[in-house]
Amino acid sequence: MKELHELSIAEAGAALRSRTVSAVELTEASLARIDALDPTLKSFILVTRERAREEAKTADAELASGIDRGPLHGIPYGLKDIYDVAGIATTAHSRVCVDNIAAEDSAVQSRLRAGGAVLLGKQATHEFALGGPSPELPFPIARNPWNTEHFTGGSSSGSAASVAAGIVRMSMGTDTGGSIRLPASYCAIVGLKPTTGLISRRGVYPLSYSLDHCGPMTSSVSDAALMTNVIAGFDPRDPASVERPAEDFSAGLGKGVKGLRVGYARDVITGIDGHSPELLATIDKAAEIFRSLGAVVEDVKLPALELFGAVAIVVMTSEAFTIHETNLRRRSRDYGKIFYQRVIPGAALTASDLTQAFRLRRELALTMEQDVFSKFDVVLTSAGVIPAPKISDFTESWPPPSLPAAAPTFIASATGHPALVVPAGMSATGLPFGLQLVGRYFDEAMLFRIAAAFEDAAGMTARPPI
Repeated sequence: MKELHELSIAEAGAALRSRTVSAVELTEASLARIDALDPTLKSFILVTRERAREEAKTADAELASGIDRGPLHGIPYGLKDIYDVAGIATTAHSRVCVDNIAAEDSAVQSRLRAGGAVLLGKQATHEFALGGPSPELPFPIARNPWNTEHFTGGSSSGSAASVAAGIVRMSMGTDTGGSIRLPASYCAIVGLKPTTGLISRRGVYPLSYSLDHCGPMTSSVSDAALMTNVIAGFDPRDPASVERPAEDFSAGLGKGVKGLRVGYARDVITGIDGHSPELLATIDKAAEIFRSLGAVVEDVKLPALELFGAVAIVVMTSEAFTIHETNLRRRSRDYGKIFYQRVIPGAALTASDLTQAFRLRRELALTMEQDVFSKFDVVLTSAGVIPAPKISDFTESWPPPSLPAAAPTFIASATGHPALVVPAGMSATGLPFGLQLVGRYFDEAMLFRIAAAFEDAAGMTARPPI
């Protein structure tokens, strides 16, 4: 028999509907794991304990009376603390926003609440989803459950740590340059950066208007697909939102990969100075697993990673500076050192720089669509290129010497293509590696299908030692 925290969303949902477990029991089990593990992990900055208990009671009562709000009904979850929840502070992990009480729910929170999910609280991030693990911020640094001396990777830090440790089976992160996918890779969970426009960003504190994405972080591919079913959809109040027919993102699960074409962007990894040979061997093995499952795997040549990186960094830095310019002038000392160092170069970027970045972004997107996805169903690469570095490596400069400046996550960040990370292997030191799959626009269902086949074949089911 599995323990409660080991149940998938589908398994927990079946248990709720058969009355063998209650939403209150699931919630109390999550709260107990917060009490036991979070003094070490620091994944939550606010636990909405009594609210969670009331929402769980409501879920049980509704299910008992025949009201079924869908696959997340009664399932506990966490929110990265840049998502608005009415009446609760959205701090963005910064002194600048410690008293920023949200007036209304974000679009994603509204969908989760309407779906009957149970909010456990707000989770640690990096300052304004950019700043890195700064010790001088008002909340502690989230820790990697595989080794608490190590980085969680990117700004969805508390979300990744809590899912990896089994505190929750689902959480919401955000991704601008890789902040869902790197934590998923470093913590051995599943993380989706969706196509631009699939999931509303309304009510989420912006880092970059052009590059921000909201996405699920879960224990399994099937959980991520079920969560996407609930949170995806058109929002007329988000200017980037795209109106599309409703879709079941789990429809392809179990169909396998036989006959599908996988483009292996191996040289993206080998072209990054300092990449881990262990990581490369892990992704090589993943390519062989896909071949053994019947997929056609061939090398694919992408545009230079430096081009994707230039687009992502110029656009993100310019827009982030614009968002924070007034506060940077009036109260610069309230920001952490890493955030300040990363955002202040935006003051020197010009309209010409930004125009050229947008022009190049479109060219890269067209190249991917016309030259890559005309031949392949998905592109295989990694998310990170090294195991999670130590938190102590992050001092007062960015990036730390141990962290390569380039990342394969920039590919989908720059073009807006969907990208999914799934656990792929472990380093000799016991730290996880994840593979990254990049797909066609609005083809998340194909990503889930391919990733689920790999997940079943690879059998990456180990829990972290915490």
